[in-house]
Amino acid sequence: MSSIIKSVKNFFKQIDMFLLLSAVVASVYGLVLILSATKSYNTYSFIKIQIAAILIGVAVYFFLSWLDIESISNYWKYLYVLNILLIGSLYFFGVGATDTGNRSWIRFGSVGIQPAELGKVLLILTLSSHMYKLRNEINSPVAVLKLCLHVLIPVALIIFVSDDTGMATVYIFIFLIMAFCAGVKLRYFLGAGALACISAPFIWNFVLKEYQKLRILVVFNPELDPLGKGYHAIQSKIALGAGQLFGRGLFKGTQTQFGYLPAKHTDFIFAVAGEELGLVGCLAIIAILTVIIVRCLVTASRSSSSPNHLVCIGVAAMLIYQTFENVGMCLGIMPIIGLTLPFFSYGGSSVLTVFAAIGLVSSAWMRAKPAWLSK
Repeated sequence: MSSIIKSVKNFFKQIDMFLLLSAVVASVYGLVLILSATKSYNTYSFIKIQIAAILIGVAVYFFLSWLDIESISNYWKYLYVLNILLIGSLYFFGVGATDTGNRSWIRFGSVGIQPAELGKVLLILTLSSHMYKLRNEINSPVAVLKLCLHVLIPVALIIFVSDDTGMATVYIFIFLIMAFCAGVKLRYFLGAGALACISAPFIWNFVLKEYQKLRILVVFNPELDPLGKGYHAIQSKIALGAGQLFGRGLFKGTQTQFGYLPAKHTDFIFAVAGEELGLVGCLAIIAILTVIIVRCLVTASRSSSSPNHLVCIGVAAMLIYQTFENVGMCLGIMPIIGLTLPFFSYGGSSVLTVFAAIGLVSSAWMRAKPAWLSK
């Protein structure tokens, strides 16, 4: 018994408690904002679900901290197939918004999961293992093609089965940052950029749907559709502007409490903070997320193995992109593509995903460090 107790104590000493504490602080802050955003709904079900998701997320954090990333790297192909199956299941069981046709959820009664959301962690795990396997030939055309297919297959599947282009962009950004940090040469990125520019007119005219085009156009001019696709951005900017420096006070925001702000507890939780807690409240959110992201990058620099290093890079890339995109769409400078603000927005799948992701970072933190840090 004493040996078990000693092992448990050692485990808690070795895991990254600072990262966990930062995530819990962010989540509790998010709970306060969600409580205010859902006050007008006269129900505490959102808070109960979010608390349950956070508690499960903390448990997942501990489990993945204990798990050695390298020990499962040999099974990355099986995890990749699992990810494809999870995303593909949306074709048969997916449900979602009726106005956009987005089918991103699988629901079991009142409980829903978002497979592509959870799949981000699987993508990071499988990509890191695949890149490590190809490390000695990573700049060969064949290796680059394999890695491109690694991400393009799930991306294409997400778009085909759920029409969730926002989620697809997260997958692509994670891949680009991980590939760059893995040593893929600049010429491949320049070639991909040139190809994207050449294909952009075709994508705009034949691939993007009208509502997707409008979401991009209203970034430059929300008045193009002030009661439709531009409505979210307009109301969000009104809420942020009304908050000024210190906000109108918690539970006192006009846009929030009277229902003018859409998706206020999910995609636009940052606007709720801006209206009710002001610029100070928004800066606090950005500061906490910055601390978490920097911690991921610090862990990446300490990791002794390529899989661990790239996993931390992938998690940081995911958090950076979602933070930038979510805050950007609340400010009206980025397209509204339905991405949550990590740790703050309401959503069980989102909470579990970010806690699982930082759990992998904690696992890397616990493992061997480079020689120069051991001196």
